[in-house]
Parts: sequence; C-alpha cells; structure tokens
Amino acid sequence: MEEMGYNRKIRDICEFDLKELTAVFEELGEPGYRAKQVYQWLHQKLCRDFSEMSNLPKSLRERLSQEFRITEAHPEEVLVSKLDGTRKYVLRLYDGNVIEAVLMRYHHGNSVCISTQVGCRMGCRFCASTLDGCVRNLSAAEMLAEVYAITRDTGERVSNVVMMGSGEPLDNFEESVRFIRMISDGNGLNISQRNITLSTCGIVPRIRELAELSLQITLALSLHAASQEIREEIMPIAKAYPLSEVLEACSYYYGKTGRRLTFEYSVVKGVNDNREEALHLSRLLKGMHGHVNLIPVNPIKERSFESPDREAVETFRDILEQNGINATIRREMGRDISSACGQLRRRFVEHAGMCTD
Repeated sequence: MEEMGYNRKIRDICEFDLKELTAVFEELGEPGYRAKQVYQWLHQKLCRDFSEMSNLPKSLRERLSQEFRITEAHPEEVLVSKLDGTRKYVLRLYDGNVIEAVLMRYHHGNSVCISTQVGCRMGCRFCASTLDGCVRNLSAAEMLAEVYAITRDTGERVSNVVMMGSGEPLDNFEESVRFIRMISDGNGLNISQRNITLSTCGIVPRIRELAELSLQITLALSLHAASQEIREEIMPIAKAYPLSEVLEACSYYYGKTGRRLTFEYSVVKGVNDNREEALHLSRLLKGMHGHVNLIPVNPIKERSFESPDREAVETFRDILEQNGINATIRREMGRDISSACGQLRRRFVEHAGMCTD
C-alpha cells in the first residue's frame, strides 16, 4: 500500500550527502556543481519542490521530479504551551506513521528535540514512547525533515538539536550518525556538532563505536538509578548491559572525544529520590567528567510512577553538589501540552484509531 502518493521505486534525494549526490549527478551526466546547487536548495533553503530550484535548467528540474522524491514530515497537529511557548509537533511520514518533535525556546537559542524511531523497543517504564514497541527506524532524511518542518513553521533558526525524542538513537546507529554529519554540514544548516546531544539508554557496543567516529557531540546517558537493581526495575535494557559496563563505555567515550558527559536521572517518587540514592549516585559518578541532569518524572496514565515534590528534587541536587557532583534540575518545558516523550503521539494515534503494529 502506498501512502501520500509515495512511490517506493523513486529514490529519496534527501538521503544522499553531498559526496553521494555528486556521484549520482555524474551518473545522470550532469556536472558536479549541479549537485551542490540541489543540495543547498534541499538543506539550506529547505525547498520542497524541484520546480522551485530556479538556478537549474527546466529540463533538469523535470527529470529530478520524475526520478526522485523530497522527504517531508507533514505537521498534523501543533500544540503551543501557554506556559513557555514550547511547540509540540505530531508529524506524519510518507507511510502514514506519525512521530513527534518539540521546539523549545531558550535564551541561548532554539532547541529541537527529534525522534529517531517510530516508537521504541527499549521498554523504559517511565516513557510513553515504548508502550507500543518500535514500528520502524527513521532514515537520516526523515530526521532532517523534522528539523526542517519546524524551521519552516516558525521561520526561526534552530541552533541546538537533541536526539532525545521517541526511539533509541543507538538502536538506529547508522542513520543517526548520518543525520549528525548532514545537519552539521556547512552546505546544510551547519549546526555545530557541539550543539547536538545524543541520548542513549546505554547500548555499550554502540557507545564505544560512536567514540571512534571523532564526532564532537554531547553524549547523554539515561542513567536513572545508582544501582543495577533499581536500574533494571526502571529500564529493562539494563539487564543486557550492566551499569558497570555502561559507565566504562562512557569513560571510554570521554577519553576518545574529550567531551563531557551528561547523566540523565529521572527522579521518581519513592523509587530513586531518597538521600541514600543521592549518596550512592555521588560515589558512582566520582571522576566521570560529566554532570547530572535531574528530571522530575512526567507521569503517564499507563504507569504508576509519580513525580516527586520539588523540595525532594532540590535536596537530591544539593546532596550531589555537596559531594562534588555538578547537578542541575531540568527546567520543565511544555508540561501543559503533554511534552513527555511519546505522550502526544500516543494520544494522537489513539484518537485517530491508528494501528501501531
């Protein structure tokens, strides 16, 4: 079944980096500089129609429209927070699947949180993204399309990208890396790799593989517990990758890249928010060259986890800092528009009666 006029025989021109696109144009008998022109139309000017590429011959524009398609992520729903202006998007893909992305405005610029998969198979108990499993991986072009759709909608430049939406980026390793290289390309949006954060639940072999690529991104580990036992309770993936091995891989990443790590810690009332856990976490992260980002859990109706009191989170932070661990409490953005991972997509899918498997 073909959705939204999609023809599987037509190649997606947005998936080629500039070197690959140049090779494609040579196959077409076109000069290499045409590839650069098209690449900039797609990835700088965010063009969605070959007919608009005015510095190309009409014959070439017609040929491209016959042989290629331009990936898009179509906004189906946009919610705007009355609290802080955060914009939450439900985006429809070529095959009818929907994903979500978020625009957050900070004093240092606009940050976009993107999805890397349709759904997720990691099973973290506090996350709505994983409730229906993983439908499929996103291509690098689809990840780019998330950023492009939001940029077009707002007319504002994106300065930071966070790969922290639905999905596990390292479970979609090759396409996630391709996305990073393309979004930071000087012929595209040229977003500095230092302004890109990749969040992982801790797939050890992939963390080590990522370390070898000499990227300058920030690696954020979804830690969420200071002990193996509690981590397994919160994150089933912890059974496959013990906490000791995950932290060894993080140290390896720092050693290879020199980039400080972020340790994400979702604070759950009555589970991991007590003084003992804070002290244990302080000992665990001593000398790990990173900081802890405390995230009061955003409750979802399918789970029993509750958000802790603000005072409890501040006390937890204070204990960490008193023991030499840099810690911050994440500013809660868009709480009034179901901003936690997967919440809006799941609500949209349920309301539309869509099948998620």
